[in-house]
Amino acid sequence: MVDYHASNNQASSGGPAVYMDPREQENDWDRDLLLDPAWEKQQRKTFTAWCNSHLRKAGTQIENIEEDFRDGLKLMLLLEVISGERLPKPERGKMRVHKINNVNKALDYIASKGVKLVSIGAEEIVDGNAKMTLGMIWTIILRFAIQDISVEETSAKEGLLLWCQRKTAPYKNVNVQNFHISWKDGLAFNALIHRHRPELIDYDKLRKDDPLTNLNNAFEVAEKYLDIPKMMDAEDIVGTLRPDEKAIMTYVSCFYHAFSGAQKAETAANRICKVLAVNQENEHLMEDYEKLASDLLEWIRRTIPWLENRAPEKTMAEMQQKLEDFRGYRRVHKPPKVQEKCQLEINFNTLQTKLRLSNRPAFMPSEGRMVSDINGSWHNLEGAEKGYEEWMLNEIRRLERLDHLAEKFRQKATIHESWTDGKEAMLTQKDYETASLSEVKALLRKHEAFESDLAAHQDRVEQIAAIAQELNELDYYDSPSVNARCQKICEQWDALGSLTQSRRESLERTEKQLESIDELYLEYAKRAAPFNNWMEGAMEDLQDMFIVHNIEEIQGLITAHEQFKSTLPEANKEREAIQAIQAEVQKIAQYNGIKLSGGNPYTTITPKSIDDKWHKVEQLVPQRDRALQEELAKQQSNDHLRRKFATQANIVGPWIQTKMEEIGRISIEMNGTLEDQLVNLREYEQSIIEYKPNIDQLEGDHQLIQEALIFDNSYTAYTMEHLRVGWEQLLTTIARTINEIENQILTRDAKGISQEQLHEYRTSFNHFDKKGNSGGSKTWTRLDHSGALMAEEFKACLISLGYDVENNKAGDAEFARIMGIVDPNNSGAVTFQAFIDFMSRETTDTDTADQVIASFKILAADKNFITAEELRRELPPDQAEYCIARMAPYSGPDAKPGALDYMSFSTALYGESDL
Repeated sequence: MVDYHASNNQASSGGPAVYMDPREQENDWDRDLLLDPAWEKQQRKTFTAWCNSHLRKAGTQIENIEEDFRDGLKLMLLLEVISGERLPKPERGKMRVHKINNVNKALDYIASKGVKLVSIGAEEIVDGNAKMTLGMIWTIILRFAIQDISVEETSAKEGLLLWCQRKTAPYKNVNVQNFHISWKDGLAFNALIHRHRPELIDYDKLRKDDPLTNLNNAFEVAEKYLDIPKMMDAEDIVGTLRPDEKAIMTYVSCFYHAFSGAQKAETAANRICKVLAVNQENEHLMEDYEKLASDLLEWIRRTIPWLENRAPEKTMAEMQQKLEDFRGYRRVHKPPKVQEKCQLEINFNTLQTKLRLSNRPAFMPSEGRMVSDINGSWHNLEGAEKGYEEWMLNEIRRLERLDHLAEKFRQKATIHESWTDGKEAMLTQKDYETASLSEVKALLRKHEAFESDLAAHQDRVEQIAAIAQELNELDYYDSPSVNARCQKICEQWDALGSLTQSRRESLERTEKQLESIDELYLEYAKRAAPFNNWMEGAMEDLQDMFIVHNIEEIQGLITAHEQFKSTLPEANKEREAIQAIQAEVQKIAQYNGIKLSGGNPYTTITPKSIDDKWHKVEQLVPQRDRALQEELAKQQSNDHLRRKFATQANIVGPWIQTKMEEIGRISIEMNGTLEDQLVNLREYEQSIIEYKPNIDQLEGDHQLIQEALIFDNSYTAYTMEHLRVGWEQLLTTIARTINEIENQILTRDAKGISQEQLHEYRTSFNHFDKKGNSGGSKTWTRLDHSGALMAEEFKACLISLGYDVENNKAGDAEFARIMGIVDPNNSGAVTFQAFIDFMSRETTDTDTADQVIASFKILAADKNFITAEELRRELPPDQAEYCIARMAPYSGPDAKPGALDYMSFSTALYGESDL
């Protein structure tokens, strides 16, 4: 209740009664100044003008303030006009008692409004006491014109002063600190008018040293254009040391009430500015998303054809270069795109959260740019990567196999061609026609030995043909030359077969005429031929190329070689036996005095050739030993690389799995404020990023393994691709968890949700989140909670929070309504973010389309349309142009040229659902 006091001494001395709120004490006024006649004159003129500004609404006015209120009739009429209420019926008699009764009715009404009147009685008013009458009018002004003023939780005098300060703050030479000398130069009055009606005053032309002109200009403009009567004279204000505060407050309160409509318009404009600022920011985020999504999809579109290119190369060096290019893509080009994809998902989630918080429709990217579309394209990219890498490794294996086969073909073909050199000439000669019987028999035995040798070479020819066939099947680039050489060998082999058969028939025809055969030569030839063939085979095997992929294979070759070496003593005995036959021939010939003509007639294999080949075998054996030991060392090195990679991988793999589980627990068991959680998560993310050197070390080991052409590793179940996916999934999961906390902060700040409420929501959500997450076929899992509530879990959670969704008809209907809000896609699960959005929507208020329409209607002066001129006057330039560019022309029955439809524009901001 407001208590207006008056000094008894002042009342008794004839001075005006002073009425003050005890909570709003004045600044040590000099009591003598209250009796200043200049102040009384100012109050009389101001209060009279103020009363007439209201009485004219009832068709009357007063001339003398202390005389015209004596009978109480106009006083009661004034109170009815300013309050809008009916007072008791006045008495129309002319006697003093009638007048006192009327004034008492007015004073009783004032007291009923919570005003305590001190030292003011009806008799003083009826007697025409000027100072008591002025005190009473000041009480009325305080109660009905000033007390209800409220600005930012301040009211009455402080509220009016704060309003003046806020409105005049931008103006030079204006510093409103009180309601007396701050208004003396007239600039404050002009600033108030210019702030609300700038077209009425040219403020820049006013001068602080010309207060009369300033005051008269403000009073005249206010009276002419604002319907505020002139309540004070400029000369009275300038001519007093300190103008009367009550008069100034009364005058200024009229300006406040005159501009209250403009204040509403400013509030409405602020609301629209806020809504439009949110909309502009969201549109900017949408444009950024569209651009980033387009760039990423375009990069994927350009990259996939390169990864799907399966044009084979002819040589290992060319395929190795392809593999190196692919490693460069993995190391340099792809990681930034992985970050862009992660950032794109974070931006999309943040945008959707902001749209929900601002009560806007969800953002739908343009066709083909949904997050699911990007994930699909990314999946295709990774599939192409996997296929491309597998193809390159298979191609390297194929080229390696081709090189080995081609070299083997050349070696065997060279050996065979060397063996067949001169054989056709030998088989076509006619030496048997002039030979003796013994010579013919020798030729026949020689031919039989040749046939044996020929049969022994059949296997080599078949091997050559088989190798050529395999080279053709593996698409060897030089297959034509291989086929030509193989064809030549086969044709030559067929010719040798025909010539051999023809010579045998010729010798057998002559054999009947020839006898005498040298058994020793024959035995030598028969034993020397297979032994010679064995040595040639041994030399070929000792020079044969080999390819192995692990220690077991090379150890198998070493074992076979050791077995071969173990047969050498027995072979040496056979060689010595064959050489002994030749020695026996020489001994018999020398003993019997036989002169041998040339060498052994049954074979071209000489003892020297046998010894030469034997020595060759003895040289090749240690060379083979060295080659096998070098390959064993290489395989041991490869095995070391496998163990080194496996050791690190078996540490990194479980570490990634552990961190995935820790992130899952953190997201469920978060403690402290959201800001604390965000700081802890970012520190946790930094600790994960600091683990990156271990991943890089693994990448280096993996590169060494690939360069060594190692294709398997039995020491670990982890592959580099597996670890890369786990690492990228770990980074993405912690980034998403941080983004979830950031969105919760946005929700909390936008909806005004307290930390305790969020903690309660999280505790309730986690309590009912009991369903385990098996992870499906995925390797990396977060923990044994799903992170979402199934329908029955969600219902139990709502019941725990006090919602009536029991299993009855009304409860089922209410639960179905809530599920339609939190699970619009009918997925059967409620995420924590959807749960928070629902709880914040249930407990807080947001701007709606109807509120925006109401705000626009205020700016449009209650019209159903608004003009561009009104928008530019009430809104900031950029937001005014934003509205003008997007508002459709108004087509209602009251349409005018240039009219804009603000209703459709407002509903479009919130989507059709708000209608």
